[in-house]
Amino acid sequence: MTTTSQIDGDSFDRPQTVDGELVASREEARPPRRGARARSLPFVVQRGSGVHLGLVALGLAAVVGAILYGGSIGAFEQGQLTRVMIYAVAIAGLNIATGYTGLVSVGHSAFFGLGAYTTGILVVKYGWEAEKTLPIAFAVCFVVGLVVGLPALRIRGLYLAIVTLAFGVAFPEVVARFDGLTGGASGLTIRLRDLKPPEWTGYNLGEQPRWLYWFSAAVLLVVMIVVHNVVRSRYGLAMMASRDNEIAASSCGVNLAVAKTVSFGLSGAITGVGGSLFAMYLGTLVANDSFTLLNAIALLTGLVIGGEGTRFGAIVGGLAVVYIPYYSSSLGQGESAAVIFGAALIVIVFVAPEGITGAFFRFLRRVLRVIPRTPRPYVRADRPEQPAAATAARPDTTSGGDPADAPDPI
Repeated sequence: MTTTSQIDGDSFDRPQTVDGELVASREEARPPRRGARARSLPFVVQRGSGVHLGLVALGLAAVVGAILYGGSIGAFEQGQLTRVMIYAVAIAGLNIATGYTGLVSVGHSAFFGLGAYTTGILVVKYGWEAEKTLPIAFAVCFVVGLVVGLPALRIRGLYLAIVTLAFGVAFPEVVARFDGLTGGASGLTIRLRDLKPPEWTGYNLGEQPRWLYWFSAAVLLVVMIVVHNVVRSRYGLAMMASRDNEIAASSCGVNLAVAKTVSFGLSGAITGVGGSLFAMYLGTLVANDSFTLLNAIALLTGLVIGGEGTRFGAIVGGLAVVYIPYYSSSLGQGESAAVIFGAALIVIVFVAPEGITGAFFRFLRRVLRVIPRTPRPYVRADRPEQPAAATAARPDTTSGGDPADAPDPI
């Protein structure tokens, strides 16, 4: 079939129609070029399609399998995984302020300790069940986080880091000051019988570590869902906008004061929940030992290694905080272990500056890419839906063209 076209002054102003099937047939008719296989990557998957749902189900099955495997291993290895999940909860809270809002905090060990001491005081002094103290620890750390986050309205960067550093350094001194409530320098000890699992779980007092493993896994799952929903909400967009450009965010209607203070409060609250779990895990709370500046540096290091502003960076950071010192201490003792630990951190940061999670997803995007689902066309209620073929064959009359100039159907 031969098609002739007339070029006049109006033909350049008309919207050009491209036949997708004709273009695809011409592309298939061409001989394959060098590197055509490489250009077939990445595989494109539409969100909500069967392939995408299958991949999501596969990921969920892997997570469930990993949790079930952790519940069946030995006591020592299970205790290590419990610590990983506790630190993952704390790092997820730090990620809200530092990763998504851009508020550098070097004093989150204070929130970690505040949540731990809230649980310890309620259990020892007032006879609460340990599991029921988590909401109280969340509320207390949220209020304190709002107060500590107030300087973020005026300062940022290194100046804000110094303010949070002072908060972290002052926390052990405040704990020692109220020795009648916190135990002071001698610490606060939670008796094992006060940490007995609830009766409905079926676990006895000797199985408390196993119960704490499952309880920590459930809390981590809830925290990950909360963080995911917060980041995807309008408030999460406001946090990231204030992190990237405060002037542009303010001009678009973002309330910077609310975004910063609430994010810092939520960050401290989630980290406090991790501290509450840590009190149930450790049993003995000593502020000068477990909640010092070194703990704050460990949380910040875990966030950097795992990946700032990523949803799964907290879990990877928890693995790094627990297992890198453990394996480095097995290779050397004393100062040599610290050197090995520092060298491992330097290598990880040099190879993956965006964190291990960021590097993994950067590589994954080269192989697999998930695109948004194509929205269905809007059909008015007073007009019946027309077949796609009739719509495609209808000539374009909006640009003033002649129907006779429409391309022939192929």
